[in-house]
Amino acid sequence: MEFRDNKAIYLQIAEYVCEHILLGKWKAEEKVPSVRELAVELEVNPNTVMRTYELLQNKNIINNKRGIGFFVDEAAIDNVRNYRKHQFIIADLPVVFRNIYLLNIGFDELENQYKTFVKENFNA
Repeated sequence: MEFRDNKAIYLQIAEYVCEHILLGKWKAEEKVPSVRELAVELEVNPNTVMRTYELLQNKNIINNKRGIGFFVDEAAIDNVRNYRKHQFIIADLPVVFRNIYLLNIGFDELENQYKTFVKENFNA
């Protein structure tokens, strides 16, 4: 994983975990990598992963079963979508809207591009 300078690493790791859940790589009720395992995999300090896991616990995306480890919450998909949607609307969407306005891109063109993107990337 390559980290960007414009966002805290623990938040980027949270996005990574959320994406794994949304893509079905980590399913509800399944164990997620331990703090140490994920830290080694991503080449970060275990404290950074712990901070990520604490954030995700607070958002009810993962939960800690004491002595066993962290698990994907049964409502994780809905909670991830709500969390990510909120982040997108606050941080990313204003930039997208600004570019749409400045570049004079119509909604028909956006819709066609979106459909092409989904077809090419998600075979939907």
